[in-house]
Amino acid sequence: MSGQHENDVLRGTDWEKESAGLTKSVGAIDIVCNLFTEKEVALRGESVGPEFLSKVRLSGERQSGLSVESLITLLDEANIDMAFIPATKAGSERMRDSWVLPYERVAEVCAEWPDRFRGLAGIDPTTGMRGLRELERGVRDFGFVGAHIYPHWFELAPDESRYYPFYSKCCELNIPVMMQVGHCLKYGRNHTFPSVGRPITLDTIACHFPELVIIGIHIGYPWTDEMISVAYKHENVYIGSDAYAPKHWPESFKHYLATYGQDKVLFGTDFPVIDPVRATREIEDLGLSQPVKSKLLRENALRLFNLGDWSGAGQGSGD
Repeated sequence: MSGQHENDVLRGTDWEKESAGLTKSVGAIDIVCNLFTEKEVALRGESVGPEFLSKVRLSGERQSGLSVESLITLLDEANIDMAFIPATKAGSERMRDSWVLPYERVAEVCAEWPDRFRGLAGIDPTTGMRGLRELERGVRDFGFVGAHIYPHWFELAPDESRYYPFYSKCCELNIPVMMQVGHCLKYGRNHTFPSVGRPITLDTIACHFPELVIIGIHIGYPWTDEMISVAYKHENVYIGSDAYAPKHWPESFKHYLATYGQDKVLFGTDFPVIDPVRATREIEDLGLSQPVKSKLLRENALRLFNLGDWSGAGQGSGD
C-alpha cells in the first residue's frame, strides 16, 4: 500500500462537504465524536502534534479548533442527531505530556445541548479505587452512557488485569465499554506508543465478562478480520466503524456489516479524524439495504447504550 493511499485509508478528514444524496429519514448516532474546541486543542498541547494532524488530513483552519455550535452545524449537515463525547484520558496523570478531558467539561456540554450529546466516561487503569468512584459518578451523576479507553496511551493491552475492576464496574452500572483496537499512529515527535490493542485481546475479556458489552472501535485496522472473528464468536462483542473512511473499509468488513454482522456494527467518526459529512455520504455510496443502514447508523446504538425510545434531536440548546 502506498504511503499516500494508506494515509487516506487510515483517516482522511479534509473533505468537501457535499450533503446531496444523504438519506434524511434516518438520523444517525455517532458513538465517538471528540470535543475539539480551542479549549481542547490547548489542552492536548504538543501531545497530539502536527505530524498526527497531517496524517489524518485535518484542514489547516480546523486545526485551531471548532466551536460546539459549529460542530452541531456539521452534525446537522451530516444528518447526525446525536453524538457521544468521550471524557478522554490519554495517559496516566503521572506521565509527562499526558492529557485528560475532565468529566465536568463533557457534562457541561451535554447539559447545554441535551438533545445532541451524551458523555462517555474515560478510564485510566492506574487510578485504582479513585478511578472507580469517578466512573460511577460519571454515570450516576452526569448521565454518561458508556465508558471509553485508549489502551495504547497506557501501554497496557485491553486484557491486562489493571482494567478488570473497571470492567466489573461497567457490568454493575450496566454500561458498554469501548476501546481502541488496532494499530496506533504516531501522535507526535515524542509520543510514539506500541500498538497494544490487538482485537484478539477482547476474546479473553469477553470470556471473563460475558455480561459486559464490549465495543472495539477503529474497526481493528489492520487486524479487521481478527476483530470480526472475535465479534462473531462472542454475543457481547461489537465493532465501532469510526476513524476510517467508509470508502476504504476492507471488503470483509463491508460484507460482515451487510450480512451476518448487521446487528454488531455501530457508526462513528472519531471526529475530527473523519469528517461527519464524508462519513455519512460514503455510507450512502456503499449500497446497503435500508434495514442494514438503519441498524448501523442508529438502531444498534439505541439498543446497546440503553437509550430506549429516544426519538431524535431538537435544534435548540438545553436552556
